[in-house]
Amino acid sequence: MDGVLADATGRQHHLTGEKKDWDAFFEACDEDPLVQDVVPLLELLDRDLRIVLLTGRPTRVREQTFEWLKTHKLRWDLLVMRPRGDYSAARSFKQATVPELRSAGLEPVLGFEDDLRNAEMFRESGVPCVYIHSGYYL
Repeated sequence: MDGVLADATGRQHHLTGEKKDWDAFFEACDEDPLVQDVVPLLELLDRDLRIVLLTGRPTRVREQTFEWLKTHKLRWDLLVMRPRGDYSAARSFKQATVPELRSAGLEPVLGFEDDLRNAEMFRESGVPCVYIHSGYYL
């Protein structure tokens, strides 16, 4: 979500310097503006496809995320968030989730990512991926 649907530019200052404040970064997630350019992409997708939002956000900000999605009236069907106590890299969490989605009968057919490393991981997992440049990763 962050960097693809939600413009987290205003929260990036929590992740600069020696000590990254991930708690503050995620707590402010409901303040993000929408990445307007991605909305038409969602609307162009076949209506029979289910939209799975796979995010590295922790489940503790689930309610803020639901409210944000409601406010912006985005099309989505399933929200998958990082479970409590999972401090692995977002890439590791997402990579482990792809086979879980498949096991549940959800075959990923296209991904959207703002981290080139994650986009490559999806491609290696057999999921074509569109790279969305957020500017967060260099």
